[in-house]
Amino acid sequence: MTAALPEVRRARGAVAAMFLTNGALIANILPRYPEIKGELGLANSTYGLVLAAFPAGAILAGLGAGALIRRFGSAPLAVVGTILTALGLIAASWAPVAAALALALLVAGACDAITDVAQNAHGLRVQRRYGRSIINSFHAVWSIGAVLGGSMAAAAIALEVPLRAHLAVSGTLFAVTALVALRFALPGKDPENPASAVGADGASGAAEAAGTAGAATSARVMRPGRGRTAFLLGALVVIAIGGTLVEDSGNSWATLYLSRDLGAPAAIAATGFIALVGAQFVGRLLGDTLVDRFGQRTVARAGGGVIAVGMATALAVPSVPGTIAGFALAGLGSATLVPAAMQEADDLPGLRHGTGLTVVSWLMRLGFLVSPPLVGLIADHGGLRTGLLVLPVAGILVLVFSGVLSGRRRGAHQESEQISAAV
Repeated sequence: MTAALPEVRRARGAVAAMFLTNGALIANILPRYPEIKGELGLANSTYGLVLAAFPAGAILAGLGAGALIRRFGSAPLAVVGTILTALGLIAASWAPVAAALALALLVAGACDAITDVAQNAHGLRVQRRYGRSIINSFHAVWSIGAVLGGSMAAAAIALEVPLRAHLAVSGTLFAVTALVALRFALPGKDPENPASAVGADGASGAAEAAGTAGAATSARVMRPGRGRTAFLLGALVVIAIGGTLVEDSGNSWATLYLSRDLGAPAAIAATGFIALVGAQFVGRLLGDTLVDRFGQRTVARAGGGVIAVGMATALAVPSVPGTIAGFALAGLGSATLVPAAMQEADDLPGLRHGTGLTVVSWLMRLGFLVSPPLVGLIADHGGLRTGLLVLPVAGILVLVFSGVLSGRRRGAHQESEQISAAV
């Protein structure tokens, strides 16, 4: 495999910076939500409705991302979305009433959803130039950004930095970072078909096409009908939601289950979430190497099995150490699922560029919105231990549907030959 050109390596750094800013921006406001609630004197019910404005904005705007990518290009759109997200969060800090806060979060959520799709689209474009998997490393950088943003917020609270000053500084810092990153992103609009880049960009285009040789040749040979495309897209949505269910269960329920149901002290109960996020980060660091060696299908199947077995065992034989280990295994198993679904959706034949990625991202966010009430409803009737059975079920569904993912790729030189012949 030939080394990536310098401009492609710089573009990889630019995409990493975009993912970092995206994770850090949102994480800067999350620890300060209780302060905002107190300043505005919001009741719990009102507070919950206001916070729902962020995912609601994402769902309202998310389906427009594909068309915007085709119109403006993925990198410029990701950067503009980052800047508008920062402005929305800054506006939230100045909101005098609940309605204004909800509107600011609605705008921020809408822009964040568009940024998410656009930065993933550009990351996949860079990956095609590399000719090997690198998308998981971008999601690992997002996790670093989330930790960075949360740490900034914690420091601001400890130093008693006013909310408005804190979010103004963080928003400006990461907006400027995104603007600088744009300078090093791949130029021009995204190619409608990755294989078409061969004629336009020469060797660089060949490398871009090589990264998805299987998808490109499948488009030429199979050209599945609408029914098959819809099935493939639906299967990818299930895989992505399987990953988000694991993440949301760690965010929303891990600490509560360990403390209330298993009697763990508060400090120990918090380690369930930490174990899940930490293992997921490690899985994403290792994910690209594993995908290149074994293929998306095998890695996803292994991940689904790890989720199902790990959490089923933890729930069947409940204990504090076993449950923490179960959440860690779930995080490890889910590490590559969302990136895999996004990559495969972006390469689906028969769809315009950005459409598959947009649909998967939008429905995945809908899953984020639905999963907490679903687990809560089950928990109200059968206990939280029963509610958390959604995790092994999610693992089983990933196992069932992972057959739609691509298998192990051949060597890069073989792929390049295949594409040259096809084109």
